[in-house]
Amino acid sequence: MSTGAKETETVGTPAGEARITWYREATPARAVVAVSHGAGGGIEARDLRALAAALPARGYPVALVEQPWRVAGKKVAPAPKTLDAAWTALWPALEKPGLPVVAGGRSAGARVACRTARELGAEAVLALSFPLHPPGRPEKSRVDELTGAGVPTLVVQGGRDPFGRPDEFPPGTELAEVPHGDHGFAVPKKAGIGEAATMTGLTDAVLAWLDGLFG
Repeated sequence: MSTGAKETETVGTPAGEARITWYREATPARAVVAVSHGAGGGIEARDLRALAAALPARGYPVALVEQPWRVAGKKVAPAPKTLDAAWTALWPALEKPGLPVVAGGRSAGARVACRTARELGAEAVLALSFPLHPPGRPEKSRVDELTGAGVPTLVVQGGRDPFGRPDEFPPGTELAEVPHGDHGFAVPKKAGIGEAATMTGLTDAVLAWLDGLFG
């Protein structure tokens, strides 16, 4: 569990002010992991909190990014091009520590990271709960966004995610499954696995992947 410093900064973008909450430790850092939220929630999501608690002590400062629409208190996310423009505008703030940056996000945030990774020079992409398709609409695939990232990409996906189960992803996808997890990585009580254990499994998988890239 991280006990390091938490700092918050506001960054202007064409879509309004975004907010970055930094989690750091005194440990020598290897790469920044910048993660944004989805269209239905903020940085309080259980997986984002878990990453912020676990990664910094292992050499990966975490930047939790709140898109301008969320900072402004709006309840509906704007169009993808607006999300991409805001992410692109705040990217220099993520590069300030002078470290490689892993672009990440959950759900809609994962799509933003994939769409912009090559242009921004991200070292890799961490895609949490990538929405491969709308629920019940597998023909509306967004796989091209994922495969088009152009950098090493880890997908972390719940075993029962209605936006795309692990076995729906194309062969060759680097994927860590969260057993029994839904789109928010919630696990039913009947699975016999508590949230703490589920989140430990998730962060361990992410750390192993990061260590493979930067170790």
